[in-house]
Amino acid sequence: MSNYENILFEKKNGIATVTINRPTKLNALNRMVMRELDAVFTRIAEDSEVRVVILTGAGEKAFVAGADIGELATQTPTEGKEFSLWGQAVFNKIENLGKPVIGAINGYALGGGCELAMACTVRIASENARLGQPEVKLGILPGYGGTQRLPRLVGKGLALQLLLTGEQISGTDAFLIGLVNKVVPFAELMPTAEKMAQAMIANAPVALKFVMEAVHRGMEMPQAEGLFLEATLFGLSCTTEDMKEGTQAFLEKRPAQFKGR
Repeated sequence: MSNYENILFEKKNGIATVTINRPTKLNALNRMVMRELDAVFTRIAEDSEVRVVILTGAGEKAFVAGADIGELATQTPTEGKEFSLWGQAVFNKIENLGKPVIGAINGYALGGGCELAMACTVRIASENARLGQPEVKLGILPGYGGTQRLPRLVGKGLALQLLLTGEQISGTDAFLIGLVNKVVPFAELMPTAEKMAQAMIANAPVALKFVMEAVHRGMEMPQAEGLFLEATLFGLSCTTEDMKEGTQAFLEKRPAQFKGR
């Protein structure tokens, strides 16, 4: 278990579960939570035993209901920019972890909470989830990547609608527009996330890392450059022990035993 004040950390069978634990504040992000998220994902990146991460919030009401408005209200322009860049760096670390991160959205995911969910590799929402970017209602705009990740996930038109109205949408509507990958009853949220994590763990770690790199970087490139990146990473994967094990296991009709090398 963890030694953090606002985060619960558990590691079992290759799965690290990170739970933001401020249920009385609807798990709102403040500076301490952000520092601890940064620390725990640094720890996970360096831990070869962790293959997949599940990120969720404590309680039945909120994944992360947003940022700490009290902190936001006192920021100067310079402080605001620095805080935004710092938050973006933390979320970039999650997005580019090199290991899949499954966001288990167990309620409100608003503002910074929606941005945190979008930094995850995939997202599973419970039926009671509510997602949105309501920053314009406070006279600001998203600062942790919302204006960039949302249009990449749902398209420019829908992203602008959500960003400009500040409206909240249900988990089901989020699924219909591609913001989340699955919607399940609340009781099935964590079992579904764990089942997906186990399916990922069955595959080669290096291959998973290369797939995520190809997709993340390729999205920012012309297709021809993305295809060249894919071919380069494919070639690198052919040098790994996991590739030799995976192909041999297939030919021998047995489960592969990948080691991440």
